[in-house]
Amino acid sequence: MKRRVIGFTLLEVIIVLALGAVIYAVVLAGPFAKASAADLKSAARSLASGLRTAQTTAMATRRDALLTLDMDSREYLATGEERTHKLPDNIDIKLYTAQAEVTSAKRGSIRFYPDGSSTGGRITVAAGERKYLVDVDWLTGRVSIDE
Repeated sequence: MKRRVIGFTLLEVIIVLALGAVIYAVVLAGPFAKASAADLKSAARSLASGLRTAQTTAMATRRDALLTLDMDSREYLATGEERTHKLPDNIDIKLYTAQAEVTSAKRGSIRFYPDGSSTGGRITVAAGERKYLVDVDWLTGRVSIDE
């Protein structure tokens, strides 16, 4: 008499686990993925670079220069650059600047003057609990990144 064993084979269990992992990675983790620490740091450094470019342009051309940040499209443009720079979609951005430089609820600028000074301001780049602060000193125009 042949006895039938009830249960799953090891191969069937491995296949089900692999499918579950793929479904989790694609379906569940994709839309809810948070920015990595490297994404945040890269965005902060990119913004700091754009701010320094605007300051250098103001001093070289002896005219005011701006870094304009659009928080809806997550793009910024510095005077003296030809193309806009895109920031990752999965990070939060906040701009603190002089009221005169705010053009809408989601768009504003930090202005640099020919002597190197600026209107000052701060751009916060965050994801969850982690954040970077890109600060611009109003008196010296110095750009710094703080965690």
